[in-house]
Amino acid sequence: MYLPGTADESRRRRAPRAVRARLHGLSLVELLIFIVVVSAALAGVLQVFVQATATSADPLLRRQALAIAESLLEEVQLMPFTWCDGDDANVETATSAAACAGTPEATGPEAGENRYAVPQFDHANDYHGYATSGIVDINQAAVPGLSAYSASVSVASAALNTLTAGSGDALRITVTVSGPGATQVTLEGYRSRHAPNASL
Repeated sequence: MYLPGTADESRRRRAPRAVRARLHGLSLVELLIFIVVVSAALAGVLQVFVQATATSADPLLRRQALAIAESLLEEVQLMPFTWCDGDDANVETATSAAACAGTPEATGPEAGENRYAVPQFDHANDYHGYATSGIVDINQAAVPGLSAYSASVSVASAALNTLTAGSGDALRITVTVSGPGATQVTLEGYRSRHAPNASL
């Protein structure tokens, strides 16, 4: 601000007309250009917000599918991994399939075994081929909000570090979960046999 009678006021009066014009602020044209530029920038930012809002449910669906897959994978990995079926008399002592009193453990459930009722799965191999449409807990009660998800499990002998697939000492467990919006999550985990058994 220039006060009358001061040195600043004196310099302002002596300045050329072009310099004085710049001291008065924005012109109408400059103001309009500023408004157009800011409007274009805001439109771009709003478009990002619209896209983020439209797809905000996708991460939730994927996280839910991941939680289901992790839970089922952990359940299978915690099951016993022995040479013999859990009902075999030699299940705790057999050091090979030949040492079983009855039939050695095979891939897939034995006749009548299921995840929910007696006789239940008693071995990691029993989960091979398990599938469910709509997620249920271990008591076969539907979990609220998860009816649109499905899960399947595959169990196979695998090579793991120095273990060969033919040794039968390692299993690869694959859990696949599908959900709404073409959501699909696949997790893999391993279960190794501890000498001679892995009943815990």
